Amino acid sequence: MGFSKDFLWGGASAANQCEGGIEEGGRGLANVDVCPAGEDRSAVITGHKKMLRMDGYHKYPAAEAVDFYHRFREDIRLFGEMGFKVYRMSIAWTRIFPNGDEETPREEGLRFYEDVFKECQKYGIQPLVTISHFDCPVYLIEQYGGWRNRKMIDFYLRLCQTLFTRYKDYVTNWLTFNEINMILHAPFMGAGLCFEEGEDEEKVKYQAAHHELVASALATKLAHEVNPENKVGCMFAAGSAYPYSCKPEDVWEALQTDQENYFFVDVQARGYYPSYAVKRLERKGVFPQMQPEDQEILRRYPVDFISFSYYNSRCIAASEEQEKAEGNLFQSAKNPYLKFSDWGWPIDPLGLRITLNEIYDRYQKPMFVVENGLGAVDCPDGEGYVEDDYRIDYLREHIRAMRAAVEEDGVELMGYTSWAPIDLISAGTGEMKKRYGFVYVDKQEDGSGTLDRIKKKSFYWYQKVIKTNGEEL
Repeated sequence: MGFSKDFLWGGASAANQCEGGIEEGGRGLANVDVCPAGEDRSAVITGHKKMLRMDGYHKYPAAEAVDFYHRFREDIRLFGEMGFKVYRMSIAWTRIFPNGDEETPREEGLRFYEDVFKECQKYGIQPLVTISHFDCPVYLIEQYGGWRNRKMIDFYLRLCQTLFTRYKDYVTNWLTFNEINMILHAPFMGAGLCFEEGEDEEKVKYQAAHHELVASALATKLAHEVNPENKVGCMFAAGSAYPYSCKPEDVWEALQTDQENYFFVDVQARGYYPSYAVKRLERKGVFPQMQPEDQEILRRYPVDFISFSYYNSRCIAASEEQEKAEGNLFQSAKNPYLKFSDWGWPIDPLGLRITLNEIYDRYQKPMFVVENGLGAVDCPDGEGYVEDDYRIDYLREHIRAMRAAVEEDGVELMGYTSWAPIDLISAGTGEMKKRYGFVYVDKQEDGSGTLDRIKKKSFYWYQKVIKTNGEEL
């Protein structure tokens, strides 16, 4: 049977990792703009080093990124040539509201995204729009403390109202927050949180998470009111947690890791705080403060579908003695049965099938794989062409696993957007050399390069995959 005839094939990117042009069109400064490349990046994105302005000492890769701001027509034409049915992209909040708390949006920013959507329409590509993809105006961090402050809900809903109304004719699929569970691992990037010395970081993170969860529910309500055709999804960083061994302590630790990961989706999809989370947060003394109406809001407005990123599974041991492996901002024990990417991430295609089954069993809602890809060092030939068979192999095996989950296991899958259709800046490391795209961008780690776009071997492979609806891999 395979994928449904209306299966949505495409690619995914984020404004801060591809757009650049951060000083154009009256755009304000965002948290993701001030995350530097290099050794301080981790301290900044985790909220332990406060950096709310650019200095003269660090490199800030988001400033130019790969210049989608000026080259979006060329890029979308390439997506159209590959046959994309969908393009997952995000809105830079500060293009619309430079400070984040204004009453009136900037027309120039609204027009930019309208032009992007019109360009997509020209090639028959549906936009799938992430409203906040690691994106918080710096002004809101300075004045309000980011998502630790409940006032953020109103500012976010004003953005949502503006987007849902203005783009009613172009967009019907929305995601509220990108990888919402990353608040726990990269809280400055995920929620604009900077921690003060001696502060209970867990308490702040779960309070900010609660505000985002309420905002997501109210955004879902608003989307359905503005346009009944709108479908709203949550999005989290997924990847099943395997016990390192059958030792019960390892199994228990893996179960708890999965629960921590699924907590956000449990709330967004089921409409309430699960009992395990209530107990655990109360025991730690970090259960968030709630308004009387919050539980009813969460209950009444669950998401329509569940989207997620999948790069790797995780291997969990109760002991700290095991060798560690990297991952999508998560470290875990090194799985001895898997191969690893250039950046030390486990490669586990069957893990995608396992994850799809786990999510579908848990929620029984349509799913969308909105990120999956291989970050690698690409070596172009003299003409700039990249023969990236390693990327093709990675994607082929993950799509096979996805197809088996649909065909043999009966999971309900809406679409697949690989990360990323074009080389862009890495969120985790800020590097340019960590490339994911089907299209090579001539930009180097030191910022040099023409920014020319060159099709890789994987471009033509993915074009065929889409044309045959995943039959020819």
